[in-house]
Amino acid sequence: MAFPTHRLRRLRRTETLRSLVRETRLTPESLVYPLFVCPGSGIRKEVRSMPGVFNLSIDEAVKEVRATRALGVLSVILFGLPDKKDEVATGAWTADGIVQKATRAIKSEVRDVLVMGDVCLCEYMSHGHCGIVKAAPQSLGAAAAAPPVTDEYEIVNDPSLELLARTSVSLAQSGVDIIAPSDMMDGRVGAIRQALDASGFENTPILSYAAKFSSGFYGPFREAADSAPQFGDRRSYQMDPGNIREAMREIELDIEEGADMIMVKPAMPYLDVIAAARERFDLPLAAYQVSGEYAMIEAAARNQWIDRDRVMMESLLCIRRAGASMILTYYAKEAAKLLA
Repeated sequence: MAFPTHRLRRLRRTETLRSLVRETRLTPESLVYPLFVCPGSGIRKEVRSMPGVFNLSIDEAVKEVRATRALGVLSVILFGLPDKKDEVATGAWTADGIVQKATRAIKSEVRDVLVMGDVCLCEYMSHGHCGIVKAAPQSLGAAAAAPPVTDEYEIVNDPSLELLARTSVSLAQSGVDIIAPSDMMDGRVGAIRQALDASGFENTPILSYAAKFSSGFYGPFREAADSAPQFGDRRSYQMDPGNIREAMREIELDIEEGADMIMVKPAMPYLDVIAAARERFDLPLAAYQVSGEYAMIEAAARNQWIDRDRVMMESLLCIRRAGASMILTYYAKEAAKLLA
């Protein structure tokens, strides 16, 4: 009989023992800190649904990056809130876009931090969708330039690729180290890779949001980034939450198109997808602990239903255990403090 010879509790008696045999570890270097950058100066506006997360003007974003870097978090990902929006997402790809300016400022002040640039169009589009919108044929007429607030519209794929590629090149020119497309248009990784290479950025890697699900957990982000769709939803281009085999196809296609790293989003509700991707693919694998995951922990902690720090660290550890090489999380700064 295994018992009493084998007693697994022997290695759980003290923290020193538990630490010695721990299979999965968190490090600040494996965390990526998302930042929302807005126009202005001296702005640090808390997001109502995400306590502790702020819209930051560029000067404040630089301070935040410097403080986070001092804690050992080496990577940030930037999301921009533009001055104005239009139907071709000009703010995403113009040289003086908010993320482009923020990147240059960060790079001039904190030289050894990695800046990831989220490549999507929703924050910059007047309609809030991740691609170009075209009214369906039965809706075309004098007002066809402005799609109706009904289901009679289409997010057109191929014309959107040009804007995504243009945005990626603009970000690379501003100093962004890693291009991270999150739009879920078909073929966007290949289009971006081709555009980057043609512009002399063949060494700029692509971190693809390869399996991004159409999730209810994104709600607080849409407040933070002012990116909610003005009509309809994103189910025609983001993934159905029920499909894990399709997620593997999405990842495989992105790798074939040239993705250097892959991502699953959200994280906690999709640990099975992270684990399956880790088992099947050898590329670095990211997971995004999204705004709804963060907001739920914060809300429960503020009601004293859970131990905030313990649940925060446990959630990150579980994402890592499932197979994530890196975690995009709004807790990067707080977790790094505890890890120190």
